[in-house]
Amino acid sequence: MKMNKPLVSVIMNCHNGEKYVDQSLRSLLNQSYQNWELIFWDNLSTDNSKIVLDKFLDKRIKYFKADKFTNLYGARNHAVKESKGEYVGFLDTDDIWEKDKIKKQVEFLEKYKEFQIVFSNYYLFKEQKKIQTIKHKLSLPSGKITQKLLDYYSIGILTTLLKRSIFDQYKFNENCNIIGDFEFFITLSQKFKIGSMQEPLATYRVHSSNYSTRNIRTHVDELKSWIEINEKQLKQEGYNINKQKFYLLKLKIKLFLSSFF
Repeated sequence: MKMNKPLVSVIMNCHNGEKYVDQSLRSLLNQSYQNWELIFWDNLSTDNSKIVLDKFLDKRIKYFKADKFTNLYGARNHAVKESKGEYVGFLDTDDIWEKDKIKKQVEFLEKYKEFQIVFSNYYLFKEQKKIQTIKHKLSLPSGKITQKLLDYYSIGILTTLLKRSIFDQYKFNENCNIIGDFEFFITLSQKFKIGSMQEPLATYRVHSSNYSTRNIRTHVDELKSWIEINEKQLKQEGYNINKQKFYLLKLKIKLFLSSFF
């Protein structure tokens, strides 16, 4: 391993992630790119997540325990503050990375300097039915993609790699409980060119304990509120929001989830 390769900080936020965290950690340890650190942020778990973590004796794993419980976006902000890498990625305790995920994305950002962020396609693993599918069938957008994301949001945070310097100016909105990723990357898309990779480089596990699965109403309400707050400014900047599409999201989410359970 060449230690002059840039350090990648991997953010893993955990609140009672015992059931799947072993697989997530192994997908990180098995990465072909080895110059990484794991920022494991324990958001006051009450299960055996820490015991599972302690099985992995690796100095690159850095454990932090929250002083008080916060929502996911607060926890992500706290964890990012502890990171030291040139790049930052997010691996939740129930997600899995392909073995070349970090390697391919670091190479992309090192080669194409006009991009500060890169994301990829990913697999959906339907936990109860044990079925895996590719999330996005159409080509992912690249470049100045704000309008394309408003038309069809395609960024899964588990697939992203970002320049660490972005977080010196931007952070997740801690007032959000579900759409914080969406809001964060919509904001960044207005400031930076975002690159995409069509290859699936991660797996998102869909199961009954997913927070968004259990809180459809919150998801829809937060999107409606976001539209009300941001619609005027986005229009002034030349972007268009299809409100009818957003307001139908509740039905779409229900239909989507019904295909898994």
